[in-house]
Amino acid sequence: MSHLLIDCLQYSNWSRPIFQQIRDAGVSGLHVTICYHENFIETVRNITKWNDYFADNSDLIFHGKYAADIERAKAENRVAVFYGFQNCSPIEDDVRLVEIFHQLGVRFMQLSYNNQSLLATGCYEAVDTGITRMGREVIKEMNRVGMVIDMSHSANHSTLQAIELSTRPIAITHANPHSWHEALRNKPDNVLRALAQSGGMLGFSIYPHHLKDKSQCSVQSFCEMIARTAEIMGVTQIGFGSDLCLEQPDSVVEWMRNGRWTKAMDYGEGSKDNAGFPKQPEWFENSTGFANILAGLKQIGFNDDDIALIAGKNWLKFFRESFVGKES
Repeated sequence: MSHLLIDCLQYSNWSRPIFQQIRDAGVSGLHVTICYHENFIETVRNITKWNDYFADNSDLIFHGKYAADIERAKAENRVAVFYGFQNCSPIEDDVRLVEIFHQLGVRFMQLSYNNQSLLATGCYEAVDTGITRMGREVIKEMNRVGMVIDMSHSANHSTLQAIELSTRPIAITHANPHSWHEALRNKPDNVLRALAQSGGMLGFSIYPHHLKDKSQCSVQSFCEMIARTAEIMGVTQIGFGSDLCLEQPDSVVEWMRNGRWTKAMDYGEGSKDNAGFPKQPEWFENSTGFANILAGLKQIGFNDDDIALIAGKNWLKFFRESFVGKES
């Protein structure tokens, strides 16, 4: 695949065959989740696992920390892997840990994951109280060190406040427009407009619960959704965040949703049909499916330059601006 390709969210059951598949699909940059509900020390242990992955698969992957690593990966036919948190739990109640994790190579952190956190409200809460006092301080610190504020699982008022408070553009790394599919995780047009106007990025999710018709969603429908979103946000503020979770046992879904905050089973959107991992659409069973999406974008009228932006150039520009620290 000739286009530079960046996927700004995956959480698979990592193995050499999966790394090979991602590399062979032409992905040069990959944002991976290394935390859902883990505390500081548990997250550090997850980082040690990734050190082993890098050592054992150095011909395929390496730890990415800056935008230049994407271009290096493309040149070397490898994948630059960027760490991210889907929750703020690793920093516990200590704003100083933001800098520590940035030093360890973390480049993304969600301010909340579905529930209310110490920083912001999650998208499943009935009342969205917005960014907390600690959240405002953490946003300042993330801006300072060069860590991206991710509001993918946050509620809408909190997201709009984060956009306003942050001195850097934020990201919604994996979600789709709510107007296309009314999942709680998908974002309304006013949030998408505010995100684009501030220079932020949206990564389109290919997780079936976020898709119209779910596992039966067609590639044409998905590409038409991208075209409508480009009309709202512009073609320079959109990319991919597939939210691909390959070969994960259903117990991982339970950890994502339940963590340690409940003894009951949380079904996310409220339906038992959402238990377990859903089947991927046939056109995106793994990372090789990006070729189907890029072909679909061409078929519905996107030109090669715009496809190149969506495939990876937009994220690359965002990484260049985001991963560099500011003076205190």
